[in-house]
Amino acid sequence: MEDVLDLYEEAYDPQYPTVCLDEKPVVLHADVQPPIPVEPGQPERADYEYERRGTRNLFVMVEPLAGWRHVEVTAQRTMQDNLNTHTPASLYETFPPAEARRILQRLEFHYTPKHGSWLNMAEIELSVFDRQCLDRRMPNQAMVEQEATAWETERNTAAMTVDWRFTTADARIKLKRLYPSISP
Repeated sequence: MEDVLDLYEEAYDPQYPTVCLDEKPVVLHADVQPPIPVEPGQPERADYEYERRGTRNLFVMVEPLAGWRHVEVTAQRTMQDNLNTHTPASLYETFPPAEARRILQRLEFHYTPKHGSWLNMAEIELSVFDRQCLDRRMPNQAMVEQEATAWETERNTAAMTVDWRFTTADARIKLKRLYPSISP
């Protein structure tokens, strides 16, 4: 945990950016009956019944101090699509060996601890995307991609950063139960 918190306390350096990654499955749902449109004094009304149309995966990359993010929508989860990117094997699976090695020499991995997804700023971005864009039925990948592109463009244009304030010093006080106790 402290490794990630220390990383978040570093000053922004465009030559050495911090990029956070995360993924989220999305279930595609379509209306069985068309919704009843808005009328004066009446909101749109949608039937509770829906048709399930499979799943898609959202992969988000965020550079929190630069205010940049990118969302990729994929039909499957494979090494090439970001699954298991925390291992060098995924790069060797995707690129020729020399290119994989070149990329790996430029990367430094920092892992969020088990049960510590709240430490991942990409998860924060996915939560914002979920609340702002996925609060209704999405029948197909094209609609999810359209929402992702519009959301990403809006947030990148506004250079929305993550104002992270929880520090290692805070963790040692507020989460002291997680630290080992050494008795004399």
